[in-house]
Amino acid sequence: MVTADEVAQLCYESFAALPRRGKPEPGREWTLLAAVVKITRSESASSPSVEKEVLSLGTGTKCIGKTTMSPKGDVLNDSHAEVIARRGCVRYLIQELRSAVSGKGSSVFCQAERQGKWRLQPGVSFVFFSSHTPCGDASIIPMTDSQSQPCTCVTSMMKDGGAFERGLKRKSKTCTASTKKLCVQEHHTEETKLDLDEDSKRCFSWRDGDKSGPILQVPDIHRTGAKCVKGGPADPLRPGIGYHSTGLLRVKPGRGQPTLSLSCSDKLARWAVLGFQGALLAHYLEGALYFNTVVVGMCNYSHQSMQRALYTRCRHVSDLAAGFSTCRPVFLQSTLEFPFSQAQTELQHKAGQGRITPCGAAISWCNVSDQPLDVTACGYKQGVTKKALGTAQARSALCKLELFHSFLSLVSDTDDAALPDSLRRKDLHTYLDYKEASEAYQQSWRQLRNKVFPLWPRGDRNLLLFQ
Repeated sequence: MVTADEVAQLCYESFAALPRRGKPEPGREWTLLAAVVKITRSESASSPSVEKEVLSLGTGTKCIGKTTMSPKGDVLNDSHAEVIARRGCVRYLIQELRSAVSGKGSSVFCQAERQGKWRLQPGVSFVFFSSHTPCGDASIIPMTDSQSQPCTCVTSMMKDGGAFERGLKRKSKTCTASTKKLCVQEHHTEETKLDLDEDSKRCFSWRDGDKSGPILQVPDIHRTGAKCVKGGPADPLRPGIGYHSTGLLRVKPGRGQPTLSLSCSDKLARWAVLGFQGALLAHYLEGALYFNTVVVGMCNYSHQSMQRALYTRCRHVSDLAAGFSTCRPVFLQSTLEFPFSQAQTELQHKAGQGRITPCGAAISWCNVSDQPLDVTACGYKQGVTKKALGTAQARSALCKLELFHSFLSLVSDTDDAALPDSLRRKDLHTYLDYKEASEAYQQSWRQLRNKVFPLWPRGDRNLLLFQ
């Protein structure tokens, strides 16, 4: 059994071991951390074991505006930590498949029965970790009095702990009885009314003299900066709990200009149906790859909001292609807080440091042999000059173009006799060609879009024609 605290601590320690480049300035800058962790369970009766390995780490809070997107695929559009971690994991999976098709073996994949297809090794599963609740729908959660106050002080995990250890663990506090009396109104529709989880309900006052049940009293909700997609329902923007509608697709806010990047809640919901491997790697896989467990660090959190945003919205989708399904992850929260969270940065802030801001850089680390560390800002490698823009020197290893080139190297390394049928076509040239040729993935994506996310913005095909 792997606990939430074990996963969180492993991810925090892996982040602490990275070089200083791209990390926030303590006490002045904050960021979010996400990671993909591989769990390998040995079924040996004599000595069963569980191994945990961080495959990919990502930090970041920003994304570029729609006018900055490149038709060459050489700009990293979305640098939120969750997206960075997932893209880094794709780099790792490509490396593992290259090793597998070359006959060198893989700790992740073994050959499936169908020609050219691969499946997970027995006992292998994946955990997704995020130091904070994903932006978008999962972040719309009830706020109790204790949550609306500044974050409580944290205690050290180790007696001789340094700055890193001091930020890890927060003592739990019971909710106070002095809850503001703003009752939940029943005017929301079934699809958009705010869900209140059991932990929140225990914090609210009981109705005086009435034993039929409690009045649920919530002072407010935690809000998300992600905006509802155009063409659909909008947020009511009423005071308190009536500010947001839930269950809606949202795009991430940009600085100055709007973005086309969907919220991390929406992307995680999509990965729970289509898998996190993407359309390109789906060519090689017998079935989609899913996160069996999602762990969130210590922060404002609601189990019911996470389940609503990442699973419930998609649970009724049907007619998916073989190998695809609606995955219901186990949702867990750790008691360990990320030392560079916004709350911890506010606690560590000192006079004279200037105002607290999100860190402008995004860090990617993944367990690959070639360039495991990738630090970016504004969609390009950090520190790149304007003169170098548009060259390979400026490109992140996570941008579409670089991932596409890595995938083409995998195809090149695969013997013709071992190629998946979907890659034997002679009319595959562009990034878009290869994505659309992944027929099972595209069939499942059409079903998900038609039945659950009809308002999901359709990308500009002209931005996918690079080779």
